[in-house]
Amino acid sequence: MSRPPHARQGVLDAFEAILIADGERAATMDAVARSAGVSKGGLLYHFASKDALEAALIERLRTLVDQDLDDIAAAPEGVVAYFIRSSIMLGNPIDRAVTAVSRLAQGGSAAAGAALHEVRERWAGAVRPHVRDDAALNLVLLLSDGLYFNNLIDDTSMPAAALPSGDDLDALIALVRAATAP
Repeated sequence: MSRPPHARQGVLDAFEAILIADGERAATMDAVARSAGVSKGGLLYHFASKDALEAALIERLRTLVDQDLDDIAAAPEGVVAYFIRSSIMLGNPIDRAVTAVSRLAQGGSAAAGAALHEVRERWAGAVRPHVRDDAALNLVLLLSDGLYFNNLIDDTSMPAAALPSGDDLDALIALVRAATAP
């Protein structure tokens, strides 16, 4: 009898949550099984190794980025505005996947590091046609990176960085659009 696909996703969700909350070293196979509420054998049925878990998480990120690229291209407010707005983490699936894969990269995973570089290049490719030159592209990408970084600071016990929202975010986007428009 085959196991339901939601059990596999539950294990992957548990792995992602441990990575986000406690980092790569805490994301052992035993911890993932315990968190997912499955036996070690149940975990191994879905993922034969931690490398298999990591590969599945990276594939999840790639799938979410595919959807994000579609959303970016279709954004009524424009690519640059959407890209900046979506750089403020809301705890949605792509934010969780980016954070979890980042934790793997911080733990030394070359595959995770390569996946993050690939994702950044794909986002750059989506933004590039909507800005005037490489300097403008770097402005948009580095602003996005900074917003993500400040979200991570806000997610720890350190004092929160002030993230722009509402009118402040609108003003920031207008400034970036004026500085980067083709």
